[in-house]
Amino acid sequence: MSFIFHLAFPVRDLDAARTFYVDGLGCVPGRESRSALILELGGHQLVAHLTRCAIAPQAGIYPRHFGLVFPELADWEALRDRARDRALTFYQEPKHRFSGQPTEHRTFFLEDPSGNLLEFKHYTRPSAIFGETQTAAVGDPKTQVSPKVGQTSG
Repeated sequence: MSFIFHLAFPVRDLDAARTFYVDGLGCVPGRESRSALILELGGHQLVAHLTRCAIAPQAGIYPRHFGLVFPELADWEALRDRARDRALTFYQEPKHRFSGQPTEHRTFFLEDPSGNLLEFKHYTRPSAIFGETQTAAVGDPKTQVSPKVGQTSG
């Protein structure tokens, strides 16, 4: 069985969102109203919803971001190069993480005009996408958000 993932997210300006996602990332635009824009990203449905509410900026990449995992390194490199060519805002420059480990991957983060963060990855081992469960590391421990006093994590 095959599914298409759907993600709705807030934006402050639909024209700026269209420019970033369509002209910048290469998303295919779908239906549009005065308050929302449907986008296709890697075969999945994104819906940019206009909001007049303040969108709080994140202090780092956690806890919220979204993006794609590329099966082929060449496709990841092509999007990296496209983002550079179109002068998109890199929140984190491309880097190679966990070299030689089961979860080795390449990654970069972009920031859209509304402050939403997008991550694009390519894992050296496809098994790292959902597996490699013997490895406890998830994310970057030095940038994780700590629970508030009185709360427990996980």
